[in-house]
Amino acid sequence: MFRAMTDLGLRLTVDGPVARVVLDRPEVRNAQTPAMWLALAEFGTALPPEVRVVVVSGEGPSFSAGLDRRLIMGENELGEEPLLSLGAKPTAEVYELIAEFQAGFSWLRRPEIVSIAAVQGHAVGAGFQLALACDLRVVTPDARFSMREPALGLVPDLGGTQPLVQLVGYSRALEICATSRWVEAAEAKELGLANIVVPAEELAGTVKDLSDALLGPLPGAIRETKALLLGAADRSYDDQLKAEREAQERRLKELLANLP
Repeated sequence: MFRAMTDLGLRLTVDGPVARVVLDRPEVRNAQTPAMWLALAEFGTALPPEVRVVVVSGEGPSFSAGLDRRLIMGENELGEEPLLSLGAKPTAEVYELIAEFQAGFSWLRRPEIVSIAAVQGHAVGAGFQLALACDLRVVTPDARFSMREPALGLVPDLGGTQPLVQLVGYSRALEICATSRWVEAAEAKELGLANIVVPAEELAGTVKDLSDALLGPLPGAIRETKALLLGAADRSYDDQLKAEREAQERRLKELLANLP
């Protein structure tokens, strides 16, 4: 159903309940382009309903070095509009374009799928935000995260700010973004950015084991649980109890309807 988009630097595949996103530009440490973000959004929209797990990884020694620096300003050989030129466009057009870019990341948080980032080497800027868009992060000891946008005079605008605050808290999130410093794998595990740190040779196997474990429970139970957890921080305790009651009623009715 999906083809390798080698011209964009992506490999997008679906194998039964597992979809895979592979950033495939190892010669530039899997630096990203807006064209890649649009393709990712299209991929997410077209996922078959049987997909329950999405694994995101990078080809070669790095996850992603972020936005391809050649696209920040001036003419480039990639044939894409430089990022700073957006500042000359009408406000509504800027909002629309950024929303389209964000859609390449936000689908990874949909309740019906659980997304896993397999991170090794650099995860910088857009690479960091792509890892943050995923529900779970399995990293190798050489993984290094950095939110570089503020150092370039920009803000992280691909959906990474909310999950970062949810994972590490406001104060630490501000410090990480404002300084653009490196967060090494051990600290990422300590802060809750990484679920687990494994040797590079065990990365693929660990992600496979995790994917298999996520496919064990019934899809509806995982979908409803993820939705409950995603919304928990924005609800009062009483509202969360209400959401749990409503979710459980849906589960009970679905289970009853499917009895032999």
